Amino acid sequence: MGCASSIHISDRVVYHSGKESEDSHSPQQTNTTQHQGNPASGLPLKPPSCKTTLTEVQFGPMKLLKDPLQVLLVFAKEDSQSNGFCWACEKANFRCSMARTPESALECFLEKHHDLVIIDHRHSRHFDAEALCRSIRAVNSAENTVIVAVVKRPDREEASVMPLINAGFNRRYVENANMMACYNELLQLEHGEVRAQFKLRAGNAIFTALEQSQEAIEITSEDQVIQYVNPAYESIMGYQQGELIGKEIIEVPKSEKNKPDLLETINSCIRKGKEWQGIYYAKKKNGDSIQQNVKITPVIGQGGKIRHYVSINRPLNDNNKSDKSSERVQAESQTDIQSSKHKDRRKGSLDVRSTTSRGSDGSSQRRHSSMARIHSMTIEAPITKVINIINAAQESSPMPVAEALDRVLEILRTTELYSPQLGTKDEDPHTNDLVGGLMTDGLRRLSGNEYIFSTKQPHHLPSHLTTPLSLNDIPPRIAQTMENEDSWDFDIFNLEAATLKRPLTYLGLKIFSRFGVCEYLNCPEATLRSWLQVIEANYHSSNSYHNSSHAADVLHATAYFLCKERVKQSLDHIDEVAALIAATVHDVDHPGRTNSFLCNAGSELAILYNDTAVLESHHAALAFQITTRDDKCNIFKNIERNEYRTLRQAIIDMVLATEMTKHFEHVNKFVNSINKPLAALEENGGNSDEESVKSILTSPENRILVKRMLIKCADISNPCRPLELCIEWAGRISEEYFAQTDEEKRQGLPVVMPVFDRNTCSIPKSQISFIDYFITDMFDAWDAFADLPNLMQHLDNNFKYWKGLDERKLHSLRPPPE
Repeated sequence: MGCASSIHISDRVVYHSGKESEDSHSPQQTNTTQHQGNPASGLPLKPPSCKTTLTEVQFGPMKLLKDPLQVLLVFAKEDSQSNGFCWACEKANFRCSMARTPESALECFLEKHHDLVIIDHRHSRHFDAEALCRSIRAVNSAENTVIVAVVKRPDREEASVMPLINAGFNRRYVENANMMACYNELLQLEHGEVRAQFKLRAGNAIFTALEQSQEAIEITSEDQVIQYVNPAYESIMGYQQGELIGKEIIEVPKSEKNKPDLLETINSCIRKGKEWQGIYYAKKKNGDSIQQNVKITPVIGQGGKIRHYVSINRPLNDNNKSDKSSERVQAESQTDIQSSKHKDRRKGSLDVRSTTSRGSDGSSQRRHSSMARIHSMTIEAPITKVINIINAAQESSPMPVAEALDRVLEILRTTELYSPQLGTKDEDPHTNDLVGGLMTDGLRRLSGNEYIFSTKQPHHLPSHLTTPLSLNDIPPRIAQTMENEDSWDFDIFNLEAATLKRPLTYLGLKIFSRFGVCEYLNCPEATLRSWLQVIEANYHSSNSYHNSSHAADVLHATAYFLCKERVKQSLDHIDEVAALIAATVHDVDHPGRTNSFLCNAGSELAILYNDTAVLESHHAALAFQITTRDDKCNIFKNIERNEYRTLRQAIIDMVLATEMTKHFEHVNKFVNSINKPLAALEENGGNSDEESVKSILTSPENRILVKRMLIKCADISNPCRPLELCIEWAGRISEEYFAQTDEEKRQGLPVVMPVFDRNTCSIPKSQISFIDYFITDMFDAWDAFADLPNLMQHLDNNFKYWKGLDERKLHSLRPPPE
């Protein structure tokens, strides 16, 4: 005997071969007999399948498994029509329940939540079919149920279906007791309305996911009318749903920080049915701009046309959120690499580590940190907003957390947020003295016995340099020395010797020619030659380090960095010209003493510049004074006023960036604003998204950061030069610091860097401290951006050299001869 479908009977009737059972008054009975035929139609019944199969439904990318349909038949009396639907349910292998009254129908629906309800609407004397439909629709679970009204065949004119629709029916079925007609109706319902409602039920699950998502999600129509935003969108952007839904995208305020053609680029992409992903500034309700990683996907619908656009927006400060354990593993891995590389404990706590890691071969492997970028804000300063947020969080935090936040607030209220705190002076006197000498403005004497420092060299073009050299007239020996000037391993000291300590003029002529500076400035070559000569003449050849050879070295490094691919993608020709000029003049008229010395000595320059960035301000100001004083050397004479102002501002900004008190601020901003957003794009598979990369590299704010980082790295790149050059530079800077210490003692001034006493100083220790504290993190960040594996290999080799000397307790530049 085959298995039969279950037919559940509610209240008074058990359907079994068209006969009423003896126990007809017992509710909720079940009969599982197999029908061999149907007396109403005379048609044989095909036995239903014994299997309960799950139907697979495709819903976009989702695959849904659907149980056999649950059908509720509501017929007051058994007749050929009810029998026809019962047979059809068996044939289709649907689970069928029969109810005779509205009360039992509602009770049965509340228990089983049927997919399909068929209600007899032919005989109003038995029950009100429309009232029953409304009662079922009032149940929450009935939202996706299909309800069909069985109506009489019209005798006269066709009646409107609107009353049925208003009552909650999905469709009507004109009575037809033919079993195959009933069967076909059920199949059409299953593959039409029922399946559509099943997908809508799955859609509820999807919307639940959208509601819970931490990413801001916006759905618009094909005409870009906003149809949905999720709670995360409301939270991030500050709008309520009701303020946005129904509005066109163009009605929502836009941030001025985006490039003018960005929206046009996005629209042209998505209207072609292509996905767009990139960096976009959105404007919050309060007027703040927020930088987001945005992904916009067109959704193809009916007719193969785009029917919706789905936008997923992630603020950049959330891009790299990951679980704590992976961050910890990454941090530990980086620590191991750094310690094996330098074999020394790092002093202080910097925020720029973990941007890259390196193996012993010196090749670069990118690493991406997850520090949040501080977005630019209006009205309140960003730090004020941060403090306000922390204060608000303290109110609802447990005591340990509140106390920890108190300590955070203490740190945030200090003025030096970017400068790492050092240990005790006894712990590392070399680092302390370096930081004291390079990152402070000195200790004022209270005695009033101030040393007046004034430059004795007049700022004019010396007579022995009045005949400019021509690039074509450079002596062969000097030209040969400069043949490899585009190589990082170029020996500036050979050029210094060949030019009799005038390397800046010769190297400047060649590099400026290579970069087309005269063409850009519309300046004769003779004017450029005169300018280079007068600038070089105002460097002090008596300084062991800060002389024109150092300026030429920085110019060479700047030109080398400008040729790196990432740098070229970021900067325009005007930026290149500004960088080369800034490098040339960045230390002009340097007295061979630090800012701290000048402030302690009460020098004229310190008084003029209020003890703030004294030398850097002087270098920039003097460079423009020298340049504009005489038309013979005024390289800016022929450019337009606006272009001059732009160029001048860029040069000044770069020269001031070489001041060390804001070293860590510049490096941190570079990492957080450029390296990490680029790393986030790579992590999200956005390597090929040229538009997103371009928007990061070429934004006006980021171009400034690139130029600052470029000249800073060029200015203190000595530890990344080949070993012999590195040793020579170390000797020269040490000698200059020794001379300053000698003078401080002679004049009775505070000794800014006591370890730089020529009788006791360990040059290897001073180099180790300088590399460890200032160089490594900065060049890690710069290498991650510009790709400089050769420099990093030199840095590694040089650190090991100094470390080796220090381990042998040697204080000199070189080991003693064997």
